[in-house]
Amino acid sequence: MTPDVPGTLRVGKVPPDLLTRLVYPHLGHRTDVLVRAHVGEDCAVLDYGETLCVLTCDPITAAGHHLGRLAVHVGCNDLATTGAEPVALLLTLLLREGSAPEALEAIMSEAGQTAASLGVEIVGGHTEVTPGIDRTIAIVTAVGKARKGAVISGAGAHPHDSVIVTKGAGIEGTAILASDLADRLESSLGKAALARAQAFIDRLSVIPEGRVGGQHGATAMHDVTEGGVLGGVWELAEASGLGVVFRADDVPVLPETQAICHALDLDPLALIGSGALLICTPDPQAMLRALNTARIPAAEIGLMTEKDRVLLRRGRAQPLIPPPRDEIYRALVEAAEER
Repeated sequence: MTPDVPGTLRVGKVPPDLLTRLVYPHLGHRTDVLVRAHVGEDCAVLDYGETLCVLTCDPITAAGHHLGRLAVHVGCNDLATTGAEPVALLLTLLLREGSAPEALEAIMSEAGQTAASLGVEIVGGHTEVTPGIDRTIAIVTAVGKARKGAVISGAGAHPHDSVIVTKGAGIEGTAILASDLADRLESSLGKAALARAQAFIDRLSVIPEGRVGGQHGATAMHDVTEGGVLGGVWELAEASGLGVVFRADDVPVLPETQAICHALDLDPLALIGSGALLICTPDPQAMLRALNTARIPAAEIGLMTEKDRVLLRRGRAQPLIPPPRDEIYRALVEAAEER
């Protein structure tokens, strides 16, 4: 991974202001598109009559291991935020030059097993060896279905809704870094803790909590991906056109995540976090009870407001702004520079 070059776009998500200025004006408009592209919206929704088609697309660019599993979970997680049932996946694999056939088989075997565990079929995609990339990239398009009137939009939050997060911060980032930087981390974490961190790869699905949220009155849901919980909460507020008071100190950070972030000097709240779901609800206690009954850890971390976006952290209040880039890219760039 190459270091940032001044005057060019940084590694990671394109900033929201550039998306608004350079991307969204060119997307067109159809009356049968019910939910369209917007910052903080995970999915598009198309009107197919009584059944709605829910679509999302994501790349896996920061991981060197478990591409198949990550791609399936990341795509299906986006669908889960709407309450839609995941149905099918299109998987594009851009293999780096020099890849062995066994590498392709390993990715597809893992993707197939993960899709089968979620009841989803991989129905197509594209596979090629691509020049000019230093690691294999997976891109997934996920397709779901929902009944008309049953879709939960990322823009549906109301003032005075509480914000709940499930599981904790940086789950996906913990799994990726524990695998990709294992040699560097083993001395500081120890073999046992490193193995536990690598096993976070099994915690990435938010389909169970998405189902709970949909059944218990969630007004909006948003999965935590690039930008971590910090970015996710900001995107949730942006999608709804609201403010938020985000109590950062209330976000659970699991010991393995904390240890990796301490070793690499990272902020766990800005670390890529598939496996955690943000849920807005007018009745946080009822939602927390429902999640607890489903054996899903969760915590109340904020409150949606009329306008101001405030970050409360370590006893200080400051404006909540999205991280300029995910912490995982900083960690990988620094690791590449040290080699």
